[in-house]
Amino acid sequence: MSSEKLHLRAESAPDMEVISGVLQDALLPVPDIAYLKASRQFALVANRFCWEADDAESAAPAALLSMGERTHYRINCGLMFGNVDAVRTRGFDRNDTANILSLLMMQSASRVDATEITLVCAGDAAIRLTVSSIDIRLDDMGERWPTVWRPSHAETEAD
Repeated sequence: MSSEKLHLRAESAPDMEVISGVLQDALLPVPDIAYLKASRQFALVANRFCWEADDAESAAPAALLSMGERTHYRINCGLMFGNVDAVRTRGFDRNDTANILSLLMMQSASRVDATEITLVCAGDAAIRLTVSSIDIRLDDMGERWPTVWRPSHAETEAD
């Protein structure tokens, strides 16, 4: 398992798709989300699942292996969006400091004079950013920690 920290930058929709994949199932504590209007930045701290380290059973702590559980990893990361002109939220109370959003994906849509980036979360919650151009930075912070819980998504069949 590589213990390298991720440092990613997105300047286009395809770049953003990579960051979206890395952040799938990240946990976003509502108090750690902020719009910095004066500097046109939107920032958050996420507790992300380390999908890139998910094949690393050999580095699991002995105590977890002795319980017969496969070990996975999480790490905190900072996510900064630049060139932000507006932020809208839906489906959650921004003042609920105990609330934690579960990020499913990020989507972008081009408009005539701007781009909209939507952070789609579980439970029909979402954060929509209007940006003049895509400028996203993701930086892992601190050390990874082990977890036996791995996110899963039930497959649905079309009728």
